[in-house]
Amino acid sequence: MLEIQLPLPVKFICGFIYLKEEIYLKSRAILEKKFGKIDFESQRIDFSFTDYYCPEMGKPLYRRFVSFKRLKDPRYFPDIKLFCIKIEKKYSLNQKRRVNIDPGYINDAKLVLTTTKDFSHRIYLAKGIYAEVTLYFKDKKFSDFLTTFPDYRTKEYKEIFYKIRDIYHRNIKNEPIK
Repeated sequence: MLEIQLPLPVKFICGFIYLKEEIYLKSRAILEKKFGKIDFESQRIDFSFTDYYCPEMGKPLYRRFVSFKRLKDPRYFPDIKLFCIKIEKKYSLNQKRRVNIDPGYINDAKLVLTTTKDFSHRIYLAKGIYAEVTLYFKDKKFSDFLTTFPDYRTKEYKEIFYKIRDIYHRNIKNEPIK
């Protein structure tokens, strides 16, 4: 007999791209106030994989990742992405973002990112928000797709995601879905 299985809670992460540390810190504080304690923060990483954001944000750009202690039900990610967009707009200057915030999640099998842009490999969620599986976990490692962003293919990023995945495993044993 067919039984419907609801998903397990997931590890909520955010990737930030920014020019000024001050804007990153303010954005992170708003997210922490809204979603609870951050249990992981990466070191600052030079973001030089693409010039896509430079006309809008300037140079040099930096990247950081954080994860939140409280696990999430994946159905809330459209609202989470919309909240992140509000933060980006709050800190925009002359219609140009000064921070880019990419929420997503990690679970046992994958790393998922949310976006407002449709493409062949993205699935519509709700409220104008799409999701893509950016990395998948198999044979004890994160692996790429043809569509995986170049920076997410790096050993440096994957090491961060292994650490967050380990935290997720500790969390999943102790926390109900929220």
